[in-house]
Amino acid sequence: MARSSTTSDVFNALADAHRREVLDTLITGEKAVGAIVKRLSMSQPQVSKHLRVLRAVGLVGCRAEGRRRLYRLESARLAPLHEWLAKYEQAMNDRLDRVDNYLKELQQQGERR
Repeated sequence: MARSSTTSDVFNALADAHRREVLDTLITGEKAVGAIVKRLSMSQPQVSKHLRVLRAVGLVGCRAEGRRRLYRLESARLAPLHEWLAKYEQAMNDRLDRVDNYLKELQQQGERR
């Protein structure tokens, strides 16, 4: 099944490294575009473009404060990503548990000798 467009799909929106950097910048709280531009060394039009995409999928919220717009992370919208990754995290943990059990077994065999 084909993926939805970037503007309607959290997964596709997060596929872009610059958009992930914008989210990383917003993790500490609300910021104006100018603050994001300074932190990321991107042009204002680039940052605005990425913010538009992130707003469209609901990952970023915006509020007006006078003439400025303050952007904030909407972390609840990351839930689909978290749920999807949880399956892989569980599989990885299961594998690590098996490796741990095997190493303990080898250690016990070495102690018996």
